[in-house]
Amino acid sequence: MLLTISAERSPTMEVPSDFGYLLHKHPEKVQTFGVYGGAAHVFYPEVNDERCTVAMVVEVDPVALVRGRSGAHDGFALGQYVNDRPYVASSLLAVAMGKVFRSALNGRCANREELVGSVLNLTIALPAVPGDPALLGRLFRPLGWDVTATPIVLDATRPEWGDAPFVSLTLEGSLRLSDALSHLYILLPVLDDAKHYWVGDDEVDKLVRTGSGWLATHPEIELITHRYLAHQRALKDAAIQRLVELDDRPIEDAAEVAEPDVTRPLVRLRHDAVLEVVREFQPASIVDLGCGSGALLGSLLEQRGVARVIGTEVSDSSLSKAAKRLHVDRMTERQSERLTLLLSSLQYEDDRLEGLDLAILMEVIEHIDPARLPAVTANVFGSMRPRHVVVTTPNSEYNVRYPALAAGCFRHPDHRFEWSRGEFANWADSVGETYGYDLDLRPVGDRDDEVGSPTQLAVFALQTTRRENA
Repeated sequence: MLLTISAERSPTMEVPSDFGYLLHKHPEKVQTFGVYGGAAHVFYPEVNDERCTVAMVVEVDPVALVRGRSGAHDGFALGQYVNDRPYVASSLLAVAMGKVFRSALNGRCANREELVGSVLNLTIALPAVPGDPALLGRLFRPLGWDVTATPIVLDATRPEWGDAPFVSLTLEGSLRLSDALSHLYILLPVLDDAKHYWVGDDEVDKLVRTGSGWLATHPEIELITHRYLAHQRALKDAAIQRLVELDDRPIEDAAEVAEPDVTRPLVRLRHDAVLEVVREFQPASIVDLGCGSGALLGSLLEQRGVARVIGTEVSDSSLSKAAKRLHVDRMTERQSERLTLLLSSLQYEDDRLEGLDLAILMEVIEHIDPARLPAVTANVFGSMRPRHVVVTTPNSEYNVRYPALAAGCFRHPDHRFEWSRGEFANWADSVGETYGYDLDLRPVGDRDDEVGSPTQLAVFALQTTRRENA
C-alpha cells in the first residue's frame, strides 16, 4: 500500500521542507515502523524549493494478519492468505497512518506550533483504493477536496473484463494537515467497508474524537458511521448522537458566508435576536424548550427582571452539559433557585411548564418529525399556553449562500425539514389563528434581496381576550 502527501510552497509555509516538522519525520531519513500486520516505511521522494512530498509504504504480511485469529474465515480456505490486502488502501493503511503520523493527526507540533493551524496546499495520492468515482466524490468533495478518481482496469490485455472495483485516487485542496489526515483516517475504512479488527464501543470514541469539527455536518454521515462501525446500528446511532451534541453548530455557522461584512456568527445573531425579545416583553418566567447544552440559559439569567429560568431537554447528557456549563455546583442558593433544568419531552403535557411568561423554541422545530409537529404545537400553544412564544428556524431559501452545503442538503444532519419563508409564515399564521396568538415575523442576520435572511423568527403574543376567557 502506498500513500503520498505533497505540500507546496505557500505564504503559510515558505520553506516546503518545514513539512517535515508537522509530520515529525526528518526529510533526510528513511524510517521504518512496526505496524499491525507488517511494517510501514516513511521517506521523502521529493524535497525542493517549491514542493515537499512524503511517502508511506505499508508492507503487509498476510500470514501475520491471521496469526492467532481462530475461527476467522474469508469465504474459502486460502482467502485469509491470498487477497489484495498488501496492495489496496484499507483500514490497515488508516491504522498505520494513525500510528506513524499520530502527532500530526492530533494537531501537535512542539517545534513549530505556528504550522499546526496553517492552511497548506496539499495533494494526496493513493494508487489503489476501493470504491467507485461517484462514492469518492460524495465523501471527499464536501470536505473541500478536488477529487480525481480514475478507474483501474482488471487487465489491459482483456478489455472485456472491464474495470476492477478500485480506482486511483488523487485529492487536491487547501486544508490543515491535521484535517486532511483525519479525513483519510476515517474515510479509508469507510471505502474498504471491511475492518480487519474487532469494532466495539471504543471505536465510537475514536470516530467522535477524530471526526469532531467536520463529520457532524457531512451529508454522508449516515453512510460513514454505518460503514466505519461495521454496520452495527446501535454503535452508529450512539456515534451520530454524540457527534451532533458535540458539534451543535449547524453548517451555517461553520461555513464561509457569502457576505464579507458578516463579523458575528449566526448563532450569536440568533441569541441576540431572542434576547431582544426578552428585553422587549420583560418576562419574569422563561422556559427554553430544547435548551441543548445551555448556551442561551446563562444570558437569560442575566436579564433584568427575570426571576425564573427553566431549561428542558429529552437528553440527560445534554442537561448534564448545561449544568456543567453554568457551573450549577458553584451557584449560591439564591442563584440556583432561579434556574431549573428539567427532563421533559415537547410531545407530552407537563404541568410544570404551564402559564409561563415566555417560551423559547430556538432552532428546535426543524429537529421534530413533521408528523409529530402538530402534537408539539398543541402542547406548547394549547397546554403550556405562555404569554409569549418566540420561535427561530432556518430559512431554506438562504441555503444557496453556503458554499459548503451540497444542493438539497440540510444545514444540520439531525434536521427533519427546513422551511422557506412562505412555509414558515403559513405555519405561524395557522398556529396563531388556531390558538389565539398575534404574530410578528422578523428576520435574523443580514437580509439578502433575493433569498431573505439566514434565520427566520416568529414572536407569538397571546391575545388578551383569549387568555381571560381560557
